[in-house]
Amino acid sequence: MKMTPEKHLASVDPKLAKVIKKYPLSPQRRLPRTHFEALVEAIISQQLSVKAVDTIFARFVLLFPNQKFPTPEVVLKFPLSKFRKVGISGQKANYIKDLSGKMVSGKLKLNSLHRLENEEVVSELVKVKGIGRWTAEMFLMFTLRRPDVFSFGDLGLRNAIQKLYNLKAPPSEKQLSRISKRWSPHRTTAARYLWKSLENSSKNS
Repeated sequence: MKMTPEKHLASVDPKLAKVIKKYPLSPQRRLPRTHFEALVEAIISQQLSVKAVDTIFARFVLLFPNQKFPTPEVVLKFPLSKFRKVGISGQKANYIKDLSGKMVSGKLKLNSLHRLENEEVVSELVKVKGIGRWTAEMFLMFTLRRPDVFSFGDLGLRNAIQKLYNLKAPPSEKQLSRISKRWSPHRTTAARYLWKSLENSSKNS
């Protein structure tokens, strides 16, 4: 019988096993209707709380007829003043327009990303202004639902691992690689538990 991600992780890492037992995961949020919608939301979410993102994103969608998410062609022609009206900064608006422009021109084909390997997906997405490796990795985890992704640049994961393993300093990339390697092929699930542990420890502090 095939092991669940939780059973595999618990079997290879006793410390993570305690986190899994203590902090059950909440159901994942619904998948966006399109990859374009997911990336627009990802750009809006940069450096904002989940609550703020939900509010701004909902206001953005309400700007369009029938509350349907707009196509890249529509967004490309959308006035910058209307982006700002719903709380999207000028910089983020330009990022969203760059994403839309690359899709309209055919330079970025989001519908074919699911056929690519993880690193190929990252290489494609970072061509867009405002989308760095971290955003691309979150897309892999939460939109493409790839099971074995770990974001070495994520500060939350570094902090969670430092706390879990009682490290004196934030872990180096070499340490992160060594620790996370044992979690494969379920590193995405491991990351979700680490974020959950950090979220709960902040509530209790």
